[in-house]
Amino acid sequence: MTQIKFKALAALLLSLAAGLGVAQDHAQQLPSIQLGAGMHLIQAEVAQTDEQRAIGLMHRPSMPANNGMLFIFDQPQPQCFWMKNTLLPLSIAFIADDGTVVNIEEMKPQTLDSHCSLKPVRYALEMNTGWFAKKGIKPGSKLRGKPWSQ
Repeated sequence: MTQIKFKALAALLLSLAAGLGVAQDHAQQLPSIQLGAGMHLIQAEVAQTDEQRAIGLMHRPSMPANNGMLFIFDQPQPQCFWMKNTLLPLSIAFIADDGTVVNIEEMKPQTLDSHCSLKPVRYALEMNTGWFAKKGIKPGSKLRGKPWSQ
């Protein structure tokens, strides 16, 4: 009887592990908030857990023009991102606690190149490549929205 229970438990654990692997091979959908950058509005999904941040925008074939993903970390620290399993070319803005853009990096899809904040930050916003430049958003620009209470 004990051996049967062990086999059943092992089968259950294997199926759970397989299910988790499949879930990570698909794009995640997260709750979103509205942000502002100059006169432009952004619909940003919010990634705030370790798992959500690790998956980010992986496995998405496209993203609407004014949509993005806001990464929220617990404390300001140097943040670095890479693009493994990310199909879209992206721009990332590293953002200070007051909503000020610290630096912006362009990221090529499916690479392991590291893109880091120039100083400790709690926020990073990924948008389609070139979005910030097209909208005139650059280091020193301020973003608006719930995280920055503006």
